[in-house]
Amino acid sequence: MTRIRRGYIARRRRTKIRLFASSFRGAHSKLTRTITQQKIRALFSAHRDRDSKKRYFRRLWIVRINAIIRERIIERDIFYSYSRLIHDLYRRQLLLNRKILAQIAISNRNCLYMISSEIIKEVDYKESSGII
Repeated sequence: MTRIRRGYIARRRRTKIRLFASSFRGAHSKLTRTITQQKIRALFSAHRDRDSKKRYFRRLWIVRINAIIRERIIERDIFYSYSRLIHDLYRRQLLLNRKILAQIAISNRNCLYMISSEIIKEVDYKESSGII
């Protein structure tokens, strides 16, 4: 009997998986079974951490906004916090998300101070006149 030459499809699939795992250490980049296991694990972690990255950045933006707002208000002897700022933004129907507010807080604090002082003035006016 003559020898049968195997096809190239399985080899092509394995080399593609090996290219994915070429930067892994030890058997994780050498052995086909461990490569496939590590590929599944890596893709699972990447999928999971995309969501956690979003949560992390939202927390970071909230901390930055809160720090700037409280720092400014301490100078004026008025208690104002992040939660009250966001609440008043929603009541005035201003569509500024937390990412934009955090960028404003870092790059141009005076602009954020102006926004918060305008909101405080409007809210104080409505509360004193009995509109709310």
